[in-house]
Amino acid sequence: MSCAQAAIDPGLLRPLAADDSDTRIAAILALVEAAPEEAQPVLQAMAGDSLAVAGERVVVLGAGGRVFDAASNRELTPPPAGIETIGINNRVRRELASALAALRLFSAEREVRWQAAQEVNQNVDAKMLPLLDRALAAEKDPKIRARLQLAHAQASLGSTDAAVRLAAVKTLGESSDPRVRQLLLPLTEKQGDTWVEADSAVRAAAGTSIRSIEQRLAWADNLGRAFTGLSLGSILLLAALGLAITYGVMGVINMAHGELLMVGAYSAWAMQSVFRAHLPGALDWYLLAAIPVGFLSAALVGVLMERIVIRHLYGRPLETLLATWGISLFLMQVARTLFGAQNVEVANPSWMAGGIELLPNLMLPWNRIIIVAFSIAVLVAMWAILNLSRLGMFVRAVTQNRPMAGCVGVPTGRVDTLAFGLGAGIAGLGGVALSQIANVGPDMGQGYIVDSFMVVVLGGVGQLAGAVWAALGLGVFTKFLEG
Repeated sequence: MSCAQAAIDPGLLRPLAADDSDTRIAAILALVEAAPEEAQPVLQAMAGDSLAVAGERVVVLGAGGRVFDAASNRELTPPPAGIETIGINNRVRRELASALAALRLFSAEREVRWQAAQEVNQNVDAKMLPLLDRALAAEKDPKIRARLQLAHAQASLGSTDAAVRLAAVKTLGESSDPRVRQLLLPLTEKQGDTWVEADSAVRAAAGTSIRSIEQRLAWADNLGRAFTGLSLGSILLLAALGLAITYGVMGVINMAHGELLMVGAYSAWAMQSVFRAHLPGALDWYLLAAIPVGFLSAALVGVLMERIVIRHLYGRPLETLLATWGISLFLMQVARTLFGAQNVEVANPSWMAGGIELLPNLMLPWNRIIIVAFSIAVLVAMWAILNLSRLGMFVRAVTQNRPMAGCVGVPTGRVDTLAFGLGAGIAGLGGVALSQIANVGPDMGQGYIVDSFMVVVLGGVGQLAGAVWAALGLGVFTKFLEG
């Protein structure tokens, strides 16, 4: 039940039931100013359509038909007759939301005050200045104070004192919020032959503040594109690492490599479906199970491709290219038959939702941050395999001189199979990551095969460092070209 916790002057409550919206709004502001602690439960009841009138008395409707006096918090027994609920329109409801947000600025919990400060910034006017002054005097958290100062400056734009408006415009110029720019723009414009802002100093300061905000917004926009490009480059890196192995070891131009991404992505969808059906309580962790499944599924497909088709075509690049192109069409048709031609939904786990807000127009999503970190982990593992393991030594030997490697006892045929499986498995990991930021469908791999080959060519065959720079550079360049 929401009701007042201490006595309130009934004279402050009765105007809440007035027919006129202006009177109600004035009553809300007066109640907030006069009794902020006692006002909150009353206004919550009003917002929840639980505030009513019974004659001259304002009451709160509780659970089970109980009725409480809004002024004194006493239960009324028996309930009075003639109770009429106080209905509110959208205008009053907006003012109620702003008033309640302002009251939460005095909460003991830091997170509640932070959320309230953000809400107040969305809808503030000069009538809230006294409450904002009190909140600023009491607030110690620098981040919340900065938000409150912006709200105070927004409310001060309507002041009749040019000096107050000038100070407010300068304060707003320190913001990076696109909405603040929209607030300042009218101050530099004319209505007919008359300036909206009469004071020339305020107009000049508004222009300076707008340019400052636009510069920060442009920087944030470029940083956002660069980060999105890095996440795209991370996907390209995972795809290109596998392609670099198969091309470097066997000289095979694998046109079906994009479909290995698709296999990994569908593995993520399959694990999501299994967890949803059999382990709904652990659904958030399906992605961790999808990582080994995606790797093994794509690796198995790669091994089958190599053993059944590609091993018979070594040394014939044109036939290999045509054969792998045919395999890619076959894999796409298999996906359409098994999963349908439409895209399937792969949801982000809850721990990948949201992001880090660096600026009002710059959010770094957790899913892309985790993809970049995952790509780094795979890259490190790949380096360790190629440089610290027996398989890696064999792969490097076959890449550098296949005939001599065979002469000294390296099983080149087995190395080819394992290398192809490893490259395909890494592509599968790329597909698992890609499923978190892109649509999963039968044709999804077609959009990445050309870019993957570009990464291999730009970075150099067998050059991990070159592949990293090429993938990240191509990803960032692509996003800036897209605008």
